[in-house]
Amino acid sequence: MAYRSTNPYTNKVEKSFEELSDEQLQAKLQGAQDCFDNVWRGQSFAQRKLVLKRAAALMRERQQDLARLATLEMGKLIGQSAGEVALSAAIIDYYADHAEAFLLPESLKTDKGQAVVESSPLGVLFGVEPWNYPYYQVARFAAPNLMAGNVVMVKHASNVPQCALAFEQLMHDAGLPVGGYTNLFVSKDQVAALIDDKRVRGVALTGSEAAGAVVAARAGQNLKKSTLELGGSDAFIVLEDADMARAVKQAVSGRMGNAGQACTASKRFIVVDAVADAFLEQFKAALDHFKPGDPMDERSTLAPLSSAEALDKLLQQVQTAVQHGARLVLGGQRAAGLPGNFMQPTILADITEDNPMFSEEFFGPVALFFRVRDEAAAVALANNSPYGLGGSVFTQDVERGRRVARRIDTGMVFVNSAALSLPDLPFGGVKNSGYGRELSAAGIQEFVNKKLIRVA
Repeated sequence: MAYRSTNPYTNKVEKSFEELSDEQLQAKLQGAQDCFDNVWRGQSFAQRKLVLKRAAALMRERQQDLARLATLEMGKLIGQSAGEVALSAAIIDYYADHAEAFLLPESLKTDKGQAVVESSPLGVLFGVEPWNYPYYQVARFAAPNLMAGNVVMVKHASNVPQCALAFEQLMHDAGLPVGGYTNLFVSKDQVAALIDDKRVRGVALTGSEAAGAVVAARAGQNLKKSTLELGGSDAFIVLEDADMARAVKQAVSGRMGNAGQACTASKRFIVVDAVADAFLEQFKAALDHFKPGDPMDERSTLAPLSSAEALDKLLQQVQTAVQHGARLVLGGQRAAGLPGNFMQPTILADITEDNPMFSEEFFGPVALFFRVRDEAAAVALANNSPYGLGGSVFTQDVERGRRVARRIDTGMVFVNSAALSLPDLPFGGVKNSGYGRELSAAGIQEFVNKKLIRVA
């Protein structure tokens, strides 16, 4: 597995990095175990907080440098990269400020004696993280677990190695002891060996279904706790009483943020027939205004996809959908006239259930448009997916929105907005979108031992 920075705008290889040898990996793993045993688990919440607050402050100080690295390696628009850095710093601050309260001992009512449930760290945790949000994904894994007293080892995506090293350096500069946070450039075989190793006590993965299945199976064989945040094909339901201007604006941001490369991006636009024509006309006009350009240039509005392979896959998905009866409303081609991996903003309609692309995730600026009879049909279509990550409902009747949200089989539903992520909102899904939660109070509870202590 080559760890290589390839600029998605130029397709030029910027830097390459060697994988660790097995001996180097073993030394890092033992260093993490030693840090947990001899240093970090014994630190107070106040001591851990000082380190993480410094890390958050350093992220803000280095915001522009970190943002440029993300744009260089995965192609995100520079303004969005800066926003990701700010959100990551906010997540670190959030857990530094709230972890102790989240993990307070819980006294239990019992007829005999006294009982309390205390939270204690598990030890060395291993995270496998994706490229599309190279700081945010890592921050939401590392921050809660470090504050809980665990230590973390991270295998980042192979195309963002400079982001991976920058985050590790940030943690070290903030005062985290050696072994507290360890970046790993490792092979697939070494990933398997890490999961097998008795010193690793839990595994978290954010990535594809295929990778999730492999990691979960390996963790299960070793009877280890795992969490998975996988793909999504979020439904964006527009009911007949929706505020149309708001719905269209949110549809555009929900589909086009990060060039559409987000698991929680709005992907399936399900619109009640009474307003379907108006929505599609305005949505199409808005998408048609996006202009590709150098993602380092703040005037650009459309970023390249992360790699040539990602672009080729998306083009093939669109072609397959059309070959099986889908109607191309907008786009569908590689954006011409520029270097890099640009995909035109695209809308596909008339995708029937027998179309092989009906249940696939489109990871890029491709919107699937569905016209439905009424609210019941919209909910049924939203639930007709192997995924269950997020979704949106647009209506001016907020109580109606809540009722519809309760009927959607996902981990998250947003009424009158596209999906968004904040430190205090739990993040995660059901079905093929994975299991477990990150962020909020829920995110710090996944990898702690809830230990009962009863005194007779």
